[in-house]
Amino acid sequence: MAERDLRTLLAGMDPVLNPGRYVYCTFPGRVPTGLRPVVTVAEAEGVTAVVEQSEADALGLAYTFPSAWITLRIHSALDAVGLTAAVAGRLTEHGISCNVVAGFHHDHLFVAAEHAEQAVKALGELAAESG
Repeated sequence: MAERDLRTLLAGMDPVLNPGRYVYCTFPGRVPTGLRPVVTVAEAEGVTAVVEQSEADALGLAYTFPSAWITLRIHSALDAVGLTAAVAGRLTEHGISCNVVAGFHHDHLFVAAEHAEQAVKALGELAAESG
């Protein structure tokens, strides 16, 4: 069952760093056939796709923001209040930018690749303080 209690969410978020490096690409229409994004967002200006950097490089795609992908492994409710703010606030304290994507089961964070370990550590400390 999806969790809504902020204290429980923070204490149990269990951040994990996924392998690989991810980048943001944009396309005027649809995601190219065969591309395997981990996130897509349709906007008026085009489609944003977050893909593994190695895939973008192999296909010669233009991209920005080489990032690390961190998953918060607690099953957070989509209507839970405060998790994104608490996580972003803690990362802000460490000067780490963060792009958050909510999946059905988990929240996913994309942080600058060079700050990956520092971000996981900061989030682990937040979880410990909340437990």
